[in-house]
Amino acid sequence: MSAPQLKDKVLLISGADSGIGKAVALLFAKEGADIAIIYHSNDKDAENTKLEIEQLGRKVLLFKGDINDAQFCNFTVNRVILEFDKIDILINNAGVQFPADDIAKLEEDNIRSTFNANIIGMILLTKKVFPYLRSGCSIINTTSAVAYQGHKELLDYSATKGAIVSFTRSLALQAKPKGIRVNAVAPGPVATPLTKETFGEEEEDLSRPPLERNASSEEIAPSFLFLATEASSQITGQVLHPNGGLIVNG
Repeated sequence: MSAPQLKDKVLLISGADSGIGKAVALLFAKEGADIAIIYHSNDKDAENTKLEIEQLGRKVLLFKGDINDAQFCNFTVNRVILEFDKIDILINNAGVQFPADDIAKLEEDNIRSTFNANIIGMILLTKKVFPYLRSGCSIINTTSAVAYQGHKELLDYSATKGAIVSFTRSLALQAKPKGIRVNAVAPGPVATPLTKETFGEEEEDLSRPPLERNASSEEIAPSFLFLATEASSQITGQVLHPNGGLIVNG
């Protein structure tokens, strides 16, 4: 059996009570990392995820709150440092979406909630974590294929995912002197609780990738693992595209 790739590393991940975030947290725990999870409201899913990680023999902390709240970000990061004495990997995965098939139907509150959760909160959390990161540490952000292709029902969501790409590239330049790598993952259609809640069990045919099926969260998680390990030591400011063969030129 090969040695764990993340032995005794500490991961802080947002949006990990279910979906892609949960799959990533479990995979990182299997590879030897201790996990700190930020989630917004679903206590049951968060506790189930915590139990599964503990069954893998790793430590886990849960933090319920809103990353758009700078005080919550400060509290969370301080607690993680107090408990684990370090953060090796930050994964910004939290996000929301509110579909609307006509721009006239976009509700202002939903637009602001989408930007707050998807990009402003990401920046606030990263701002707090960044001073604790050292050479060899990684930041990985979750963007989406819609940042490149657009989506006719997700105008504001697509805009935030484009902003995440630009934020990733810019922060990578700033982080380079510290030896910190900053990258992103841009999944295509994925079967997650969020997409099922938004669009139902099946995605619209126009968004089907060439592989003709939506990915599972477990199929997306290894892209995050790769970016967190020394195997990707020459990769920063980049975006991985586990999207089933969609051509996005990004």
